[in-house]
Formats: sequence, structure tokens, C-alpha cells
Amino acid sequence: MLPHAIVVIPARWASKRFPGKVLAPLGGRPLVLHACDLAARGRLVDEVVVATDDPRVIDVVRAAGYKAEETRPDHPSGTDRVAEVVRRRDAAIVVGLQADEPFLAPDDVDALIEALDDPAGDVSLATLTAPLAGREMWLDPNACKVVVDAKGRALYFSRSPIPYARPAGAAQLPCPPDGEPPACARLHVGVYGWRREALFAFSALPPSPLERAEGLEQLRALEAGWRIAALPARGRPFGVDTPEDLARAERRLSIPREDQ
Repeated sequence: MLPHAIVVIPARWASKRFPGKVLAPLGGRPLVLHACDLAARGRLVDEVVVATDDPRVIDVVRAAGYKAEETRPDHPSGTDRVAEVVRRRDAAIVVGLQADEPFLAPDDVDALIEALDDPAGDVSLATLTAPLAGREMWLDPNACKVVVDAKGRALYFSRSPIPYARPAGAAQLPCPPDGEPPACARLHVGVYGWRREALFAFSALPPSPLERAEGLEQLRALEAGWRIAALPARGRPFGVDTPEDLARAERRLSIPREDQ
């Protein structure tokens, strides 16, 4: 029997590129509720809680029948917001699910929980990856890339196009790289599964040099020597960061999955 597992959805109001996006309507339903719906369908999920800094989000979430708790407004990251909620509970495994990923699958949540089930294992943190959608995404610094080892553990995360695709016979290397991303290039999906003690240990670590350089908090764990399981997502990752993304998500919502 799996230990108690909880999904916490950090839902900060003041998104820099899209303030209030967590309540923006997608298919007539606030974005944050799509995350609640998919988390609640996870077979291994015992509880779903939205962690927010805004009473408007609390009202919407509770009106839909889900739990929501107000958290401190000054958290530097979503992970710290998740940790505040988890400290009030006895959950052994925690999934931090972004409110702006409406197209993931309940199986993705379950897979993260299962990856952390072995107390004797050496993985304290798990995340998701997906195929890169072409050269534009590979070069986009807003799309985090990841490379993994033969066991599916993350080697590095970057906003740069990794791995570098070296042209055959090139006298000098172009910058940015020419051509399409290598098959081994993957998109990182910012959803995390934690063992309880690992979540608190991570929150207690100071930001690392690589984290500050790239603006990616998961590098703090790698730099501290942690092993991160990078699992292939079973859903259709699509982060909503801007109003333009929301319009694209609306179009995607209208297309049958088998046609995408």
C-alpha cells in the first residue's frame, strides 16, 4: 500500500507575464480548476489542495468543491509555497502540480508518486519531460530543456538549446546551432514529485550558483548532488504563460486528442 500522497497546486496571482492567469477561463472553466480536475482523477492521490496568495483564488476553488489555503505572499518560488502547505499535513509523498498545465494526464501524477514509493531508493525528487516541438522551442529560452542519462535521471536543465547539435564537418560552430534538435533533446515539464523530507531539505538550501545563472530552481537539487528521476509525460504538456498561450490552449481544447 502506498503512503499518503498529496497534490499541492501553487496558484500565485501576480504572474509577471499574465497576472491573474490562474483564474483565466479555458473552455469556460478557470485554469486552476483544470489542474484540480486532473489531480483529483489520480488513482494514488489522497488529497488535492490549492496553495495561493489571493482570496479570489480561494473563493473560486472552494466554490468548485476543492480545498484551498492561503499562503504567505513573499515565497520566492512555487516549491516554497507547496512546502508551507505540506508542513500542516502528514503526507509522505508530495506532487507540486502547476496550475498552468491543463493538458497533463492523471497518469502523470500517479507516475510521479510511484517513482518515489521505494523508501530504499536513491531518488528523492521526480519530474516530467516531453518531446521538443521543433527548432523554435529548442532555441526558446522560456522553454526549459533537459538531458537525461541511460537510467532516465536528469543530467542538466537549461534555457539554452541542449544538447548542442554539432554540424558534421563544420569548420566552426554556429551560434545558435543550425538544424533541428537532436532526438535526445527533451522539454522539461515543471511538475515535481517529492518525498516529504526531500521537499523540506530543498526549501532549506540556499539558491545555488547554477540556479541563479539559469533562473531554474531544479538546478539547486542537481548542484547539491541529488538524483532526479525524469519521467516521460503521458499527457500533452502545454504551459500557459501568456494570453497568447491561453488562446492556443483554447484551440487545442477543441481538437480531439487523436488528431493532435
